Amino acid sequence: MYYLGMDHGTTAVSFTILNNKRKPINTFSLNRRELSNKKVSFKEELKKYVNPNKIKLMGVTYGMGDKINTIQPLDKVKDKGILSINGAGKVTGGGSYVYNDIEDMNINSIIIPGLHKNSLNLDKRFRQAYSHCASSEKISLSYFAYDQTKWKNMIIADISSNTVSILVQNSKIVGAMDACIGAMGLIHGPLDLSMIRKIDSNQKTANQCFSNAGIVKLLPIENKITNIKNELVEGILENDKKYIDALDTMIMTIVMEIYGLYGISKNIDGIVLTGSIGSMIEPINISKIIKEKIEDLAPVKILTKDSGSIGSALIAYDILEKNKKSILGIPVTI
Repeated sequence: MYYLGMDHGTTAVSFTILNNKRKPINTFSLNRRELSNKKVSFKEELKKYVNPNKIKLMGVTYGMGDKINTIQPLDKVKDKGILSINGAGKVTGGGSYVYNDIEDMNINSIIIPGLHKNSLNLDKRFRQAYSHCASSEKISLSYFAYDQTKWKNMIIADISSNTVSILVQNSKIVGAMDACIGAMGLIHGPLDLSMIRKIDSNQKTANQCFSNAGIVKLLPIENKITNIKNELVEGILENDKKYIDALDTMIMTIVMEIYGLYGISKNIDGIVLTGSIGSMIEPINISKIIKEKIEDLAPVKILTKDSGSIGSALIAYDILEKNKKSILGIPVTI
């Protein structure tokens, strides 16, 4: 029997298969645009890797996860566990096809919530300050980080299309900085005064601004969500100053965010970097650049970009096989 984990990312929906010894045996990703255009199908792709009937439990993440605050059976959750898709960044629709396929295939599944004002595990100050702190896959990647490091007190920075940093204290997620209020990512980032003026003058919607507030706003890149990382790397390798300065600016905001969470922590055993940018070693060692700027605070661990899907599968495994009743402070209600 097998366990399956899902990471509902911005550019792709990724999956990891665990065997009955809790070891990852396969990971695959489906491009969100290809999913939305029905060029690929989760139902068909999954069969290439595993017999769906042999999946004992699947850990699902979907969108903001802001309608639920516990880990629940997918068939008990209404509206896919989200309040709305509005204001949530780039919307392609591909993830909803995956969710529908999971339901159609009757895969035994749990859905993992996001971190928001109704998440009782969060420090009440985060709940009061921010309506939303992180989408659901951030819980999954945090669980993978906890599993790999055993650090009870840590900061996890997930750096890719957006940057979200999570604070764990005493093995419990107590806070997080979402992409719209903290550091820049490749696509998403915080809204500054110029963007607020564009919104007020009806030049752009807030979501359009949010979806172009990352590194894309600094570069001559057509925002197709799937090509930004490659164009950034190519520009830096060609020694183009615009691209070098843009990366340096993004890293500055990331380091600021990590230092900010460190400043309110009681204790930090280590810092974890993950995501497609946070884990990048080749062709540019971006993870090393960030690590050198924060390692005075605590030891730094670099994890795979697949942390989210692996973490989702580990959550499913540990709930069923180890009878876990909470995951980093998030209750399990099954």
